[in-house]
Formats: sequence, structure tokens, C-alpha cells
Amino acid sequence: QVQLVESGGGLVQAGGSLRLSCAASGRTFSRYPMAWFRQAPGKEREFVAAISRSGGSTTYADSVKGRFTISRDNAKNTQYLQMNSLKPEDTAVYYCAAGRLFSSPTPREYPYWGQGTQVTVSS
Repeated sequence: QVQLVESGGGLVQAGGSLRLSCAASGRTFSRYPMAWFRQAPGKEREFVAAISRSGGSTTYADSVKGRFTISRDNAKNTQYLQMNSLKPEDTAVYYCAAGRLFSSPTPREYPYWGQGTQVTVSS
């Protein structure tokens, strides 16, 4: 059992930045590949980024490459998503997830989820 809690969401103007955090508790954090997904109202959940157990490998959706950075600090049981140059189309609820396989873009491959944090980007 792993519990995940996101924080850092909010309202920003286009071009601004936000840093999301995901604090984990329960099982050993470092054993899980981690990821971020997002979901806008009426749309399917979308893969954003993933990071390996050690943090040495990352992968990103094409829509966020060059703007978002995923990272993790296993000593603090926390992962992060730094979001720069935000666009209105980035508006969504962002979810932290702990999975089985690194880089999987499929939500069903992640058994543990946070409750989500709202990110709203105004134009």
C-alpha cells in the first residue's frame, strides 16, 4: 500500500510556472517507477511524464517536452513536476502515480494514485 498526496497546483497566467510535488508514504518509495498524468473535464487521462526508480531515466509526452521536468528525491519520498512556459491547454487535474514499469503511458499500469491537484492556466 502506497499513499500519494499532490500539492502545488494553482492558477497561473500563460507563460508562467508551477512546481508540483507528490509526497509518498507507506511502502518503500524507491522501488516504484513514478509518473504524472493529467485529465481535463470530458477528456481521457493523458500521460505527461515518467521517471525510473533511481531517477536516472525520464520520458515525456511530446506536448510537454522542453517545458516540463520530472524529478524525484528518494530520500524525501517525493517526486516533482516542474512546469514552465505553461499554456492554457495544460489546464487539467494533475495526478501523481506509482507504477510497475518505467515509461508506461497507460493509466492501468499504475496501481497507486494521488487525489490530484488542479492546474489552471489563463490566457
